[in-house]
Amino acid sequence: MDLEIKKEGGFEFIDEGEGQVLILLHGLFGALSNWQGVVSHFSKNYRVVIPMMPLYTMPLPQASVPGLVEFVEEFVAFKNLSDLTLLGNSLGGHVALEYAIKNPSYVKRLVLTGSSGLFEDSMGGSFPKRGNYAFVKERVEYTFYYPETATKELVDEVFDITNSNPKVLRIISIAKSAQRNNMAKDLVKITAPTLLIWGLNDTITPPIVAHEFNRLIQNSELHFIDHCCHAPMMEHPDAFNSILDRFLIKTASV
Repeated sequence: MDLEIKKEGGFEFIDEGEGQVLILLHGLFGALSNWQGVVSHFSKNYRVVIPMMPLYTMPLPQASVPGLVEFVEEFVAFKNLSDLTLLGNSLGGHVALEYAIKNPSYVKRLVLTGSSGLFEDSMGGSFPKRGNYAFVKERVEYTFYYPETATKELVDEVFDITNSNPKVLRIISIAKSAQRNNMAKDLVKITAPTLLIWGLNDTITPPIVAHEFNRLIQNSELHFIDHCCHAPMMEHPDAFNSILDRFLIKTASV
């Protein structure tokens, strides 16, 4: 399905389907294509919303995890949303966690996949070198178990981002904020049912990170997908959607 980007009140977002609200939060280099399978599957029975986070355009002093949480709060208020299921990948998971701690009455469920917040080996331990397409391609491929998952379109998009000074400055600021913002002491505050879907071969937020989230979040369950790295919803959409489906049905009346 083609995803239509709507524009209202200074926000850009996807809004498909009707029913309980699923908000999808993307990571630092997240593209709409990352969520194609999730939107296509779940918009049949749920209202699936993707706010386009202003990673590359927000004022530099606000380019941080708290700044992105504030953005999500403003978006939720603008759209008058509540009873949310927040689904975040990588940095998006980190933002979802912080939002849930600050706004527990709004969050019905949490779903985290490859989330930062405890530990991450960002971009394989090095930042993409400007102007070096081969290097950027290698780093993007590093986030997938099967390198061919990194399409030319995705690599081109990351390459363009890394060649823009203003965008790079914001990415670095947000990434440093995420690394400073370790959530180990705060995760005990989360009471919403939480689903952890992790790639068994994740090199960026390794399986030990998933186990630690599972240990610290009291009402959580953990599922691994084999032959899968940092973006399970892209690499194994059918398995990802099946696990999420069961969780949503099981927690519908919570």
